[in-house]
Amino acid sequence: MKFFKLSLALLLFSINTQAQNILITYYSKTAHTQSLAQEVAKGASSIPGVQVVLKRIDQTTTKDLLDADAIILGSPVYNANLAPEVVQFMSAWPFEGNPLKDKIGAAFVTAGGISAGEELAQVNILQSMLVFGMVLVGGDDWTSAFGASAITNESIFKTKDIDKIFLQKGFSLGKRVATIAKKMK
Repeated sequence: MKFFKLSLALLLFSINTQAQNILITYYSKTAHTQSLAQEVAKGASSIPGVQVVLKRIDQTTTKDLLDADAIILGSPVYNANLAPEVVQFMSAWPFEGNPLKDKIGAAFVTAGGISAGEELAQVNILQSMLVFGMVLVGGDDWTSAFGASAITNESIFKTKDIDKIFLQKGFSLGKRVATIAKKMK
């Protein structure tokens, strides 16, 4: 009986200590979405026991999707829509047999201006993830309910780089997804 209890304890310990795989994949034309992706990755990496894979969508394989416990997808916003490359990428995700079911999904986007459609673009990503049976995670408070978004070309920010308030939202999204992924395992 002692051997059984010890074996069970070791099995449970090994299950609970497995690294969670967080895939952060994105399309970026001007490097803004890439910058936000890097911040999301920093947030996810801040949680011990998490392995982060950061790739552009053209480098992301079906194996990357299947190996991930969580998929965080990023896109620039084009006229309140996703970049066509992101739509094409998601259209190629494996569907038969529902292999993405119960994986965590989250979204981030970058837009050129305030009210340029960032929430609509995030919802497009999240809606597609729902079709795949994924469990969705938004940001860590009501100001980032759909994930993380950044505004890049408004004169009020006085910089061509992403303002630190948006980078913080990206970091927080990555951290929240990683935390929830660990809890779900």
